Amino acid sequence: MQPISTIHLKIEGPVARLLLDRADKRNAMNQQMWEAVPQLVGEAMANPDVRLLLLGSATPGLFCAGADIGEFARETASPEWRARNQSAIRGAQLALSRCEKPVIAIVDGDCIGGGCGLALAADIRIASPRARLGITPAKLGLVYPLHDTKLLVDLVGPGQAKRLLYTGMLLSADEALAIGLVEEVAVDAEAAAMALAERMLAVSPFTQRQTRLVVRRILDGTTDDDARSAAVFDEAFTGADFREGVSAFLGKRAPEFRG
Repeated sequence: MQPISTIHLKIEGPVARLLLDRADKRNAMNQQMWEAVPQLVGEAMANPDVRLLLLGSATPGLFCAGADIGEFARETASPEWRARNQSAIRGAQLALSRCEKPVIAIVDGDCIGGGCGLALAADIRIASPRARLGITPAKLGLVYPLHDTKLLVDLVGPGQAKRLLYTGMLLSADEALAIGLVEEVAVDAEAAAMALAERMLAVSPFTQRQTRLVVRRILDGTTDDDARSAAVFDEAFTGADFREGVSAFLGKRAPEFRG
């Protein structure tokens, strides 16, 4: 796939940024953008220097207004297009929710519909006070897919998920924080995300990757340790990050983890 101007990846040392860049459409996601997400996330994950991914907008004050409704109006009469569109949306969410490195969404502005679906797929969401969040298929007579709905239920629980989906209501950043739809509200969401990133970069990337997998398995229904999780726990004691962590602790110095 050729690079496209409306969504792109920027690498800044250990931090990769996946930037939505379609300000004239409030970063509404069209088919080309959905299809680009897995490739761009894959590039970030494959880069050995990258420790984490920030998902946000190239333009301050915007996040994502959702799917491109104009494209919907033109294309949805075609079953083939609908199937390709749903596959692309699912692929984008899976790429974000199941990649091996942490993902932080910086929600500065409207985060609606498919845009909220992108934020749900991140590990952590940091919102600015001007953020508004909502999932609005009820306003169009549509139904949110099961995978998207599961991401929402996992985050806020079934009661709050139903309240949002039944009404299509938009929440302020503070309301979203109160129900667990975002993890932090900060006047400068970008600065807050970078502060969190710096704290994450100071600790073990091995621990972060494996913890992400453990949490994903729990969300997928695993309820107790098995041979796979026990092996990860045991192998950590022979890993380079463990040796470095112990050495740094005993030497009273900052660790230099390699992952």
